[in-house]
Parts: sequence; structure tokens; C-alpha cells
Amino acid sequence: MPNFAGTWKMKKSENFDELLKALGVNSMLRKVAGAAASNPQVEIRQDGEQFYIKTSTSVRTTEINFHIGEEFNEETVDGRKCKSLATWESENKIHCQQTLLEGPGPKTFWTRELNGDELTLVSTKQGLLTIKLFWFCLFLQKTIRAHFKK
Repeated sequence: MPNFAGTWKMKKSENFDELLKALGVNSMLRKVAGAAASNPQVEIRQDGEQFYIKTSTSVRTTEINFHIGEEFNEETVDGRKCKSLATWESENKIHCQQTLLEGPGPKTFWTRELNGDELTLVSTKQGLLTIKLFWFCLFLQKTIRAHFKK
């Protein structure tokens, strides 16, 4: 099983503004989101198939806890509340389908793929657009027995 645990810093982003535009986010909020997302840091704790992911930007911090194969609550990249289900897509790749809790909207999903000391996060609006974020590891936690928030 791959070890995603560590502190990750973004090194490159592709199509972030385009994805927000496709999701219907207005230009003012896209500018704020773009500035905030220009320098995020991600902390991942992993204990087997249990994950805690904290994403920190200058504007907000989000935290999710989940177990592979079990539904959990989170927000889409544009802030809509959803139920999510993460599964292993391959040996080193997690796929997470997001289903909105309220109202109509596009189906979205994300994947996180680990390749050595690089992590690729891909967020997709079904059938339209993909954003890719490439991360490098600042601090890799080789052995971790984390306390997960409930």
C-alpha cells in the first residue's frame, strides 16, 4: 500500500481558473480563489486506508477525514457540499466521486496519484474540464500512526 503521508507544497497548476469558470464561479471569486490557491500546502496523514487531508491556503483551510470505501462529507472545489466516496483506482491512485447534497450541478471527482516524492491531484467536472495540481514533498512521513479527527 502506498504511503501518501507527508507535507506537500504545490509546484505547478493547470486549468484552475478554467475549471472554476466552467463550474459557474463569477470572475471576482475566481480571482480570490486563484490568489489563494497559488501557494497551498497539504498535510496528509494515513493509517492504512484511513486518511486525513488538510489543505491550507491564505484564504481558508479545509480538512477531510475518510476511509477508503466509505462515504464521507466534503465540499467541491467551488464550495458546494457533497457526499464523496474514495476508492483505489490503482495501486498508487485514489479516485473520489462527489455527489452534491443539494440542487443541480455537474458531477465532479478528484484523484490523487503518488509517484515517488511527487503527488498529482486532478479535479474534474465530468465531461468538460480538468485541473491538475502537481506537488512536491516537503516532509515525508515514512511511519505514521496518526490521530484522526472525528
